[in-house]
Amino acid sequence: MRSILKNQKGQGIMEYVIISSLVGICCLVAVKQFGGVVKERIEEMKERVTKEIKVTSSR
Repeated sequence: MRSILKNQKGQGIMEYVIISSLVGICCLVAVKQFGGVVKERIEEMKERVTKEIKVTSSR
């Protein structure tokens, strides 16, 4: 009887590990894609700022 309970406990832990691993992988993929979008937007803003703002020296 105890061996059956041990097996079920181990199965529950493995299910938890698998599910948490899948959630972690999904989060990493989402952050990587979102990071690319943010990087592109920052580059676009930087280009617009350098084109539209004239830099004057204070000499």
